[in-house]
Amino acid sequence: MIDPLLVLTSAALEAAVGYPAQLHKRVPHPVVWIGSLIGAAERVFNRTEWPGRRRKVAGVCTVIGVVLIVGAAGTAIARLGAIAVVIAATVGLAQRSLHDHAAAVAVGLRTDDLPAARLAVGLIVGRDTADLDQGGITAAALESLAESFNDGVIAPLFWLLVAGLPGLFIYKAMNTADSMIGHMEPRWRDFGWAAARTDDILNYIPARIAGGLVVLATGGGWSVMLRDAPKHASPNAGWPEAAMAGALQVTLGGPARYDGALHVRPTFGDGPAPRPEDLTRGLAIYRRACFAAWIFLLAGGVLWHL
Repeated sequence: MIDPLLVLTSAALEAAVGYPAQLHKRVPHPVVWIGSLIGAAERVFNRTEWPGRRRKVAGVCTVIGVVLIVGAAGTAIARLGAIAVVIAATVGLAQRSLHDHAAAVAVGLRTDDLPAARLAVGLIVGRDTADLDQGGITAAALESLAESFNDGVIAPLFWLLVAGLPGLFIYKAMNTADSMIGHMEPRWRDFGWAAARTDDILNYIPARIAGGLVVLATGGGWSVMLRDAPKHASPNAGWPEAAMAGALQVTLGGPARYDGALHVRPTFGDGPAPRPEDLTRGLAIYRRACFAAWIFLLAGGVLWHL
């Protein structure tokens, strides 16, 4: 475990500057590097002519290799000192970028520019967006905002706090691996098994913290979160999504199309379908939930130094 005040400092720095676009043009975000590494391993070791058991073993070895590489990188940077840790940790956080992406969707909805709203929401969701109406765009943005509050904010902060920079880098690598190869389609089912299971384990505690912070930010939604979170196919994603539905008193989830195929998904909440103004409310809840996490880190830092 590291000093919570270092974690708080990194969180505040990332919220202030994010990962500047000009820097990204010159130095791609480290997640891009991790994705390239995972993609290369998948192309080499996920061979369709291999039996499923062999592909599963190859996937396990890929996860171990990625963990060793990014863990070593985190350890090397951490040895440079606290300032290096604070700066390097910002690349594993997404408070600002997540807010900015969701806010761009809200602007499109507020100005009745549906093409712009669809384009903006398409950057943060995996479902088909071409035919989404206002309600569909709003729901997609809120669901992504809630789930990514865990994946991009709380889980990275948790693992940075618990295991330092190596822990943060390993979490981001496994989360990236899950999004790339942790799927149930035949091509990835065996090879991506280890990545998906590891991501589930790493998110188990943070997802429940994220859901708790969402409802704490509003003072309501506890019962909806506790009742509906287990409905999700993922053991973790349902917690922040159900919490957001309960906090806003709307219904999220339900059928959605991915690559042209209709997927039947569970619903969260008891209220009406979300309206564009609910995304603005959701962003406010997101900001308060992030601030609540900061308060807990501050309190932890004070106790750490007593």
